[in-house]
Amino acid sequence: MKPRRAEKSPQVASAGFYVPGEFRPDQSVGYLMRNVIGSIRERANTRLAVHDLTYVQWLPLYKLAMQQGNTVASLARELEIDAGAMTRSMDRLEAKGLVRRERSTSDRRVVFLVLTAEGRKVARKVPAVLSEVLNGHLQGFSNEEWQLLLQFLNRMLANGQGLREAATG
Repeated sequence: MKPRRAEKSPQVASAGFYVPGEFRPDQSVGYLMRNVIGSIRERANTRLAVHDLTYVQWLPLYKLAMQQGNTVASLARELEIDAGAMTRSMDRLEAKGLVRRERSTSDRRVVFLVLTAEGRKVARKVPAVLSEVLNGHLQGFSNEEWQLLLQFLNRMLANGQGLREAATG
């Protein structure tokens, strides 16, 4: 069996900030962002635990409230979570009376996820908790620094999208 050849990266202009022989994880944007996200998630989980919710439950609950998905498959794609894990999460939310499943009348294969009245009530608590947690993580930032951070992160997302398109196009 022949070994697989590594795919070549598309030729894309590189910023050159990181050098392989000098790479330090504590200076890695990805490492630092992952740690910040982990800290935000941990604080949000702690605050939402009083509502008997975990991250894999409150996030899809909130997405349903925001109408950013209405099936297990669409939520799994949106949140980049395995469909099986999303199904288990929806099972728990359904058992808590926060979500119900409704079969589509036009396509029996499709099952929609619908928030119950209690689910909408609980989902309304998420923005306040996230605002508090994010504001805590942004303590000491000026409004200008916060706006600049948002611009930088959006630019990184756009760069990532460009890399993805270059690799597939």
